[in-house]
Amino acid sequence: MHISEGVLSAEVLVSGAALAAGGTAVGLKKLDMDKMPRVALMTAAFFVASLVHVPIGPSSVHLVLSGLMGLVLGWASFPAILIGLMLQALLFQFGGLTVLGVNTVNMALPAVIVYFLFNRLLKKEGKVLSAVAAGLSGAMALLLASLFTAFSLVFSGEEFVTIAKVIVVAHLPVMVVEAVVNVFIVMLLKKVKPEILEVPYAVAQKA
Repeated sequence: MHISEGVLSAEVLVSGAALAAGGTAVGLKKLDMDKMPRVALMTAAFFVASLVHVPIGPSSVHLVLSGLMGLVLGWASFPAILIGLMLQALLFQFGGLTVLGVNTVNMALPAVIVYFLFNRLLKKEGKVLSAVAAGLSGAMALLLASLFTAFSLVFSGEEFVTIAKVIVVAHLPVMVVEAVVNVFIVMLLKKVKPEILEVPYAVAQKA
């Protein structure tokens, strides 16, 4: 999902940087200090999960965990993913600093979207509803991230239309993996650490 440097147009880079700055500002404003350990944990999980990637043209395929980050962090997904991507760019040359804004938006915006779509469903009683919310959030977040990445390339030049389509198709099987991983982690958290998901203990015990 990392777009390499020297690929995107100036307009896309500027727009991505502006949106990333706005999303990060909102995320920091809504972030309570007592949630900082949670943000650090999710940043580390994102950092490790997205290190293993398969290059596809100017982008790559890998786990993102943005659906899980969205459910846990909400708007704080923006600063969490920004930090993770910055560290990857500086330490491993994945992506790059000039495309940091675009890559952040492509992964963090889907996280925020699934937070608003599935957060309340996740907190309802019952294992089935929780599993459905977790699975859909994982798959949808990756689908949106791949579409946003594809649009970033297409808006930078018609020569990227084919590779943009390939990126979306290549992520389809990864969406299934993300959904399964999301269900496993969310159900585990509801049992042993429900406060991370802001789920009442009583609900977690009945789930």
